Amino acid sequence: MLSLANEKLAAELTVRPNTAFLTASRQPPIAILGVPFDNVSTVQAVAAIEEMVASGSPHYLVTANVDFLVQAQEDVELHRILFEAHLVLCDGTPLLWASRLLGNPLAERVAGADLVPLLIEVAVQRKYRVFFLGATPESSQAAVNNIKRHNPELIVAGHYSPPFGKLLEMEHEEIKRRIQGARPDLLFVSFGCPKQEKWIAMHYRSLGVPVAVGVGATIDFLAGQVKRAPVWMQRSGTEWVFRLAQEPRRLFRRYAKDFWVFGYGLLLQWWRLRRASRLRGEENGAKSLPHLAIQESDFQIRRMPVRFDLEAACKGDLSVEQILNDGRPCFLQMDGVEFIDSTGVGVLIQLQKRLKSSGSDLVLLSPGEVAEKSLKLLHLDEFFAKAKDVAEAKQLLHARSLEAVVAVAWDSSTCHLRWLGEITAVNAAEVWADCQRHLRNAAESSQPEVIIDLSAVRFIDSSGLGAMVKVKRLAQRHGTKLVFKKPQPAVLNVLHLSRLEDFLLGHVRTSS
Repeated sequence: MLSLANEKLAAELTVRPNTAFLTASRQPPIAILGVPFDNVSTVQAVAAIEEMVASGSPHYLVTANVDFLVQAQEDVELHRILFEAHLVLCDGTPLLWASRLLGNPLAERVAGADLVPLLIEVAVQRKYRVFFLGATPESSQAAVNNIKRHNPELIVAGHYSPPFGKLLEMEHEEIKRRIQGARPDLLFVSFGCPKQEKWIAMHYRSLGVPVAVGVGATIDFLAGQVKRAPVWMQRSGTEWVFRLAQEPRRLFRRYAKDFWVFGYGLLLQWWRLRRASRLRGEENGAKSLPHLAIQESDFQIRRMPVRFDLEAACKGDLSVEQILNDGRPCFLQMDGVEFIDSTGVGVLIQLQKRLKSSGSDLVLLSPGEVAEKSLKLLHLDEFFAKAKDVAEAKQLLHARSLEAVVAVAWDSSTCHLRWLGEITAVNAAEVWADCQRHLRNAAESSQPEVIIDLSAVRFIDSSGLGAMVKVKRLAQRHGTKLVFKKPQPAVLNVLHLSRLEDFLLGHVRTSS
């Protein structure tokens, strides 16, 4: 069941003491096409997962390959999921090559098909409960049978193969009921990308499972229904040739697109964030600004180094740990930044993720032309809060704190409902409840039309999209015309990829 290489890793994991995994000991992360990869080995990844399980808090991780990155260039929601994942692992030899080109080599490939058997070994040792979700019923049962034959002491809390269907049409409550009743420590989801990542993002908080991970075809591998490429092909980066030979009709167009989009994007990123930065550094010499840490009662101000690259990150020129230990929102002064490479962007993403997970915020103050262009190149310019000065940053945080309390507001000047901020799995249920009340009042007062203004919505995920669909259908049942107006680009992207534009925004279709 385990390859020779994985048997050695499993042995190393067996003798390794169960010590806490120190984030500070990691090599700095690197952003490749806007996706932040944690620079960890397989052993470190497993240790991090054990730490997540020990915490008891819900987490999700991603084993991202080239196709994930290519899809994320067009899919804002998937990009956001990869951006916010608690752990992003490199599942592809081409990504190792890319990291070397960009100046911060990733430790090794951590493929989902290799990681899952290792986690099963750890689950046997630690008495973790595991749950397998997805694949066909036959494949799921065969995988469980094979796993139990090799690991009879493994606690398989459950497995379930829901009927195939679109994400929003799935039997979400039934799936959640089964998983919550099984109380697993590890949840392996096999719906394929991006469906499995979006499903996990919708539910991982409410499920309360310590670790959820999308595993693609891994359940089929474990069942013996799909063969993996030989080890030499996995290591040489030619596994895709083996997969293409197995499923040429399904994979040819995908691989052709991946090759073009990934190759072009990587070269562009190298030229802008690696080569250009190195050449300018040689011309101008290394420059620095004095460290700035202004302490205020409600926030902290830090200054980003003039050159924020791998060397600066390793030297701790921007101390993520100090900022996190302070505990207050961070205003990061960026007006003096002249160079930022892929590692610098990766650290910036890491800082935002860790501040957000601790209940705090990051605001970029006066990002100059270099920083703006770098973030825009990687499709990250909308993922960070930005302000021109401290006063504007404080106003921004105040406005967002209000959005966290009220996501649906009544605009008395226009007599419209306004959705505010981000409509996601965090608040979609509350938005739906508020809109139910307003629609009921509209129907009772014979109001012929209800308008929901989306102009103040920065982002919406599949949970928010589900709320939109339910609101629309409820209005139809009440005989009330419901109109969504002024959706912003990120919202339109989610609607377009879900193929619900006509139903939610059109005036011709009246049913889905």
